[in-house]
Amino acid sequence: MAAQLSRIMRPDDANVAGNVHGGTILKMIEEAGAIISTRHCNSQNGERCVAALARVERTDFLSPMCIGEVAHVSAEITYTSKHSVEVQVNVMSENILTGAKKLTNKATLWYVPLSLKNVDKVLEVPPVVYSRQEQEEEGRKRYEAQKLERMETKWRNGDIVQPVLNPEPNTVSYSQSSLIHLVGPSDCTLHGFVHGGVTMKLMDEVAGIVAARHCKTNIVTASVDAINFHDKIRKGCVITISGRMTFTSNKSMEIEVLVDADPVVDNSQKRYRAASAFFTYVSLSQEGRSLPVPQLVEKLGHVSPTVLSRGIIVVQIRQGHEGMPHGWQRGEALEFYCQGWVELGPAGGNASDVPLHSSRDRASWNTAFPWGL
Repeated sequence: MAAQLSRIMRPDDANVAGNVHGGTILKMIEEAGAIISTRHCNSQNGERCVAALARVERTDFLSPMCIGEVAHVSAEITYTSKHSVEVQVNVMSENILTGAKKLTNKATLWYVPLSLKNVDKVLEVPPVVYSRQEQEEEGRKRYEAQKLERMETKWRNGDIVQPVLNPEPNTVSYSQSSLIHLVGPSDCTLHGFVHGGVTMKLMDEVAGIVAARHCKTNIVTASVDAINFHDKIRKGCVITISGRMTFTSNKSMEIEVLVDADPVVDNSQKRYRAASAFFTYVSLSQEGRSLPVPQLVEKLGHVSPTVLSRGIIVVQIRQGHEGMPHGWQRGEALEFYCQGWVELGPAGGNASDVPLHSSRDRASWNTAFPWGL
């Protein structure tokens, strides 16, 4: 079973330099994935359902797409568990003047089937037929890996992006940005919940604003680390999409994007974290060549854990008690652990930036403390 979508890229799909927004491509990828997974989940007699996006694995933007080119999106189901579907999606761009084609994106998405009668009911997925037994074993390993990673992202659900007055250039606060969006009918599925592709497009838009503010050049999406959808967003909610710079190398920058939903017409439900992801951007000249990225400068003066997903964590501790979380003391050393903040005890002095070098498996942190005491 396969699904294919094709569409020509228009000016409103691209930035001022003519490069198609990464969010536009992500939205098309999700649409193809939703079609094929919903079709598969309704392929047998039984309760009808709509497939809802639960997670997008790392997605690389291999080549830029431009206005006037045609995007060809193809989706294929590669694995099914009892309650989820894995979909592999490829995106090709075609220059219809020359006939030249090139691969621009590869993505892996996970969907769960939700009943049309009861949106909180997850239905069973019809099994897919594999051509080789190894395919099922490999798919099961991918399923277990993504399930573990989804669990590990839930500890960050309380983290928020706070505005800072008069921030200095090249700091996290200087480029951090937020977008507020009222969810309308055109954003939603048959259930009345937001399409995953709509959410991803808004996330990419905010990440692009952060990158542009930091570099002040033309920027394009280079990759997206796993996007996790923690909870559904209902029609009528007000969503806040917040982005902040977390890492810069010489030629790329990484931006964390958080999506919070506020059910303004439902007093019984509080604001909650709906989705989160890390986007990587590169800076380009007018000729499309890679430009150096200004290095991120982190300032002291507030409690601000900056997560660098390249394996480094930076922690600042306010020199005083104003605005500090309850129970924290001046000059304490803190370790950022995968389940939350763990207090290590007094450091004895004013803290400077503390790089905590971590293992990539997120199981434990091997820490070093080059304190400036």
